[in-house]
Amino acid sequence: MTRFGFIERRTRRDINLMPLQTGGTLTPEARRALVEWGDGYSVCDFCPGTLDDIKSPPIDEFVHEALPKFLDMDHARLTGGAREGKFAVMHALGERGGWIVVDENAHYSTFVAAERAGLEVQVAERTPYPEYRITPEAYERAIEQGTERFGRPPVLGLLTYPDGNYGNLPDAASIGRVLHEHDVPYLVNGAYAIGRMPFSGKKLGADFVVGSGHKSMASAGPIGVLGVSDEYAPIVLRKSKRFPIKEVEALGCTARGVVAMTLIASFPHVVERTTPERWEREVQNAQWFSERLEELGMVQVGDRPHMHDLVFFITEPLYEISKRTKKGGYFLYREMKKRGIHGIKPGLTRHFKLSTYGVEREKLKMVVDAFREIIEKYS
Repeated sequence: MTRFGFIERRTRRDINLMPLQTGGTLTPEARRALVEWGDGYSVCDFCPGTLDDIKSPPIDEFVHEALPKFLDMDHARLTGGAREGKFAVMHALGERGGWIVVDENAHYSTFVAAERAGLEVQVAERTPYPEYRITPEAYERAIEQGTERFGRPPVLGLLTYPDGNYGNLPDAASIGRVLHEHDVPYLVNGAYAIGRMPFSGKKLGADFVVGSGHKSMASAGPIGVLGVSDEYAPIVLRKSKRFPIKEVEALGCTARGVVAMTLIASFPHVVERTTPERWEREVQNAQWFSERLEELGMVQVGDRPHMHDLVFFITEPLYEISKRTKKGGYFLYREMKKRGIHGIKPGLTRHFKLSTYGVEREKLKMVVDAFREIIEKYS
């Protein structure tokens, strides 16, 4: 039992480049909310029977007014995470023998959610290395191939925007038009977009959008958001026959307690940071950082020019060092740790992804200098 009790998170004060964490860093207001609302089902003191209708604290105003406006969708709900939102849509639309179209860059949870919902998957293939782009033409081909393969049209098309490996931002609006031309409902997985950058579900033509509070909306987690259009709200937000105030796909209520309150506490900051001007600075920082690493012999994979903070690198200079040092692939993690830099998974040297989101240019310079020093040290 001596291992349990309070456990310090020793990396919290480091320069953090972990894509899963940079957009989820809590605001001061959210840290206060952690303490204030941390007791169990703390938000349920005045619950009328449904989480989304709680007026004190004002979860109803957030879910039914502020969040749909922010997502630019007709309806919104809180979920247990982006993957839970994807599953809710797939399960609601799914039918025996059904299938969906998914981009090849999609997160593994997309495929697992489809499997859990009993749906087959047809992949819209990406372009070759080094861009790995997802195109509207790929969705056109996937619909044709899947219809021939399964003998019926797809029940859903899903796009990852951006993907969590390369940070590519596909032409989501054009892909949506392709799907709608085939009468296929359209889901945009914005786990790395919603809360980081300007986002409009309607401009993308989406029938559904999902986002991640703990990845991109400065919230404790797990928590996600789901946006739904008027057309599909009766299906995805349908109520239970036995318990008429409970929504079936939400299993009654979803993100109960402190995670919802941290999302609400950070929301004004999240709205402010997703202006076009703020996002342009984030993109400029990512591009600057990528250029500096390529000067050290690394290769950025994905869109060029890169338009997102999540960036993937092929890092042969570091891999060559790992083959010569006794520490092997762990030498880089240890060298970075000594310099107060966190985010590269232990053991990775040949390739890795980083996120520059929210990291000031001066700190990014420190990271570049650290890579340079390490390469020179082992050369």
